[in-house]
Amino acid sequence: MPKSKSILTKLSDFSELVMFKHSVFSLPFIFIAMIVSSYHINSTGWFGIRLLFLGVVAAVSARNFAMGVNRYLDRDIDALNPRTKNRPSVDGRVSTTQMLFFIFINAAIFVITAYFINTLALELSLPILLILAAYTLFKRFSAAAHLILGISLGLAPIAGVVAVEGRVTVWSIYLAVGVMFWVAGFDLLYSLQDIEFDKQNGLHSIPSKFGAAKTMLIAKIFHILTILFWIGFVIKADLGIWAWAAVVASALMLAYEHYLVSKDFTKIDKAFFTVNGYLGFIFIFLIILDVIF
Repeated sequence: MPKSKSILTKLSDFSELVMFKHSVFSLPFIFIAMIVSSYHINSTGWFGIRLLFLGVVAAVSARNFAMGVNRYLDRDIDALNPRTKNRPSVDGRVSTTQMLFFIFINAAIFVITAYFINTLALELSLPILLILAAYTLFKRFSAAAHLILGISLGLAPIAGVVAVEGRVTVWSIYLAVGVMFWVAGFDLLYSLQDIEFDKQNGLHSIPSKFGAAKTMLIAKIFHILTILFWIGFVIKADLGIWAWAAVVASALMLAYEHYLVSKDFTKIDKAFFTVNGYLGFIFIFLIILDVIF
């Protein structure tokens, strides 16, 4: 195999390992926070090329670290699950040594990037990495793992406002808590696919503990809380009509997500990837319109 093809193949394996396309869930919200922070500071919403670059690097390296830890620690479980047994971490395409190196490199990149952002970002970098790594461990002993995953992605808007303002604002907490419940809610729906596997292997998840019907109810409650906290975000950030439109659009999309899953569990992938992927991009698009007009 030509060397160039070998490199591309390995990059593809790592992309599959961390499911790089799922970055669409966290990236919009770190930039929503940065846009709103900049709007409050300079009335333009533009935070500059430097922070744009550092924000992307921080978000991607943090997510790569979290997914790398997850795949490394879960490789024994993934090998047993028909849905995950073909992952690169299981079938040998990415070795354990390569995964550990990948985890270390991304952790280092994240901390170094935080250093170049500001002092508070640097001080928070290691605690953030610990939280990101906690999800995989939590699901071994607690059904609260879904909320830990939510907190992990909910850190994105906090990181965004810290990058621009060097502090945590009240409106960013509302936005972050909304993201936490949004992610925890759709993770509950996604976990319905593994309900029997989790029961058989003693894994702690809300679906395996409470069953499908109660899980869907809890997911609905989480997503209602999502909308309520995002309403609080719009109010506390003193945003306008387009931001309100973002909340309304999110509510409609989440309702559609629940409709899809309630009709047919085979629609879970569509609900998880398509609906939630579009939600973040529509939200940030409408926030950009809000700060422009």
